[in-house]
Amino acid sequence: MPGTHWIAPSILSADFARLGAEVDAAVAAGADLVHFDVMDNHYVPNLTVGPVVCEALRRHGIAVPIDVHLMVRPVDRIVPDFAAAGATYITFHPEASEHVDRTIKLIRDNGCKPGLAFNPATALEWLDYTLEELELVLLMSVNPGFGGQTFIPAVLPKIAEVRRRVDASGRAVRVEVDGGIKVDNIAAAAQAGADTFVAGSAIFGSKDYGATIRAMRSQLAQARLER
Repeated sequence: MPGTHWIAPSILSADFARLGAEVDAAVAAGADLVHFDVMDNHYVPNLTVGPVVCEALRRHGIAVPIDVHLMVRPVDRIVPDFAAAGATYITFHPEASEHVDRTIKLIRDNGCKPGLAFNPATALEWLDYTLEELELVLLMSVNPGFGGQTFIPAVLPKIAEVRRRVDASGRAVRVEVDGGIKVDNIAAAAQAGADTFVAGSAIFGSKDYGATIRAMRSQLAQARLER
């Protein structure tokens, strides 16, 4: 069974002209961790933030875990930089690494918690060989590259299969879902087995971050009762 539900606002949808204040507001509103969508205009068709932004937020005083999702190729070169900048989790796509086990070990060796990310059409077989080494499995519920996309419901059975594998392993691996998460669909993702929810535009695009996060938690509480 999933543990405590975590909500992770994605800074991709924040106002970058006032990013420190935006993240402060999200944390004050009840965010459990801060999600970084790192895109390189190679692995995905967009370019976003690097380690300097992570470091700047730590210097600003952000103390909650920082959840770095690398949508970059190659992966290994950037891992030590994000670790030094203050990342807590570092998650990457197996297709973007030449040696997946080596990248997982590199993340651990740099003091961070490793995660593996799966696009909607990426098979889960990578977990056959890596789950025992992971702290997080990220299921993309949109195709990566841009914020504000619509949730793909076909990912729900995939979330359920990851939850089954995690429960069978007996390990406390987070099951995260990223893409199009909003108040009206977060419960479905939780019922499928997710316990960590990335939400960008749903939070940073709302007028009241606290009200939005409270509404999400209400939906998650109901999903827990129904699961």
